[in-house]
Amino acid sequence: MSVHSTFQVICLAGLLAAPSGLRGQSFTLSMAEERARKHFPALRQQALARQARDITASNLMKGYLPQVSLGGQATYQSDVTQLLIPNAPFKVEPLSKDQYRLTVDVAQTLFDGGWTRAQLGIAEVQSQLEEGRAEVDLHRLRQQVQALYFGILLSDAMAAQTDVLKADIDEGIRKVSAQVEGGTAFRSALDALKAEALRAEQRRIEVAASRRGLSEALGILTDTVLGEAVRLEIPPSPFGGTETIQRPELELFRLQALLGEQQKSLTDARLRPRTSLFLTGGYGRPGLNMLKNSFEPYGIGGLRFQWNLGARYTAHGEKALADIGIRNAGLQAEAFRLQTESQARQQRADIDRLSRLTDADRSIIALRTSVKQAALAQLEAGVATAADYLREVNAEDMARQTLRLHELQLVQSRVALAWTLGSDRPSTDGSSTK
Repeated sequence: MSVHSTFQVICLAGLLAAPSGLRGQSFTLSMAEERARKHFPALRQQALARQARDITASNLMKGYLPQVSLGGQATYQSDVTQLLIPNAPFKVEPLSKDQYRLTVDVAQTLFDGGWTRAQLGIAEVQSQLEEGRAEVDLHRLRQQVQALYFGILLSDAMAAQTDVLKADIDEGIRKVSAQVEGGTAFRSALDALKAEALRAEQRRIEVAASRRGLSEALGILTDTVLGEAVRLEIPPSPFGGTETIQRPELELFRLQALLGEQQKSLTDARLRPRTSLFLTGGYGRPGLNMLKNSFEPYGIGGLRFQWNLGARYTAHGEKALADIGIRNAGLQAEAFRLQTESQARQQRADIDRLSRLTDADRSIIALRTSVKQAALAQLEAGVATAADYLREVNAEDMARQTLRLHELQLVQSRVALAWTLGSDRPSTDGSSTK
């Protein structure tokens, strides 16, 4: 559900309803978004992703250190090779059937075909993907914060308008009370005005309860106690200079395509030969001299060459799968851009509509105020009834509520458009938040 749709639901439903506190202070939307961002677990997930990347990179780079292994074996065989030379002046002692060997192997990689570099690239992209997913969650969190914030603003506006309505009704009660005492008006007219005053008080109670619920919900997200004395400021209009879509989802799709490229690089690395130096030192019976049946130390070293030709069997298929992933990421990005642009156009149309409506609302209020004042004068002169006055008071009240609703919806639509495009929005303290 979009921010604008959520806001309409809140309006139609009547504003449905310890952390650090704010007492008697102002609270801005940028402050709410920043506090929610810092408090949300996704931000800590980004730090964990970077930590995991560093550990993985460190482990991969240790593959270039000399690799040491220790091995040993003890065997017994049914027969051994014997050297029999008839009439020889010497005798070659046969090897023992029980044989023993203890070895230490040291290998130093010279060239691994680019396998380590490819693995490092994959680890880096995977880390960025985890950070990108967390950034998408944080961007969605902004939408929730904005819906709650504007719900509270609307509650405050309705509370202020209720005070205005109550003052108008109290003025009517004062004048009709004087007329009842003078015998020029019926007590039923006074009772009707008092009943409307009670209805206004009921509305104040409902608005206060709704604001409290919204404040508690926003307080949970921002880790902040929003008391009744905290004043929420109407956010400034977002910067309108850019229309480019800069959503974190697009970066996520780009990284998914980049991961496919890195996987292709890893496949290429597996096709290349590898070279390394090795040194083996051992002690056993027999040693390297197979004609000497005794425990002897020995050593051997050299250059090792390996080339896994069998990797070519699956290389083509692996690259084809990676290409499918790359194309799929591109198609997802294209679909997302289309959906986002469609949503942005609807929001631009809403902004234009609400701008026109607020201009008309102001003209309506001016006319309704004039009619109400005339009705008050007529009530005082006795040529209009309390019902006539109440009708004009309620009409002006409804006009003012409509204006305030349209004004807040206009600001929220502009903020929602900035959220949809992923563009920067200025904060109330002069800084900008993403």
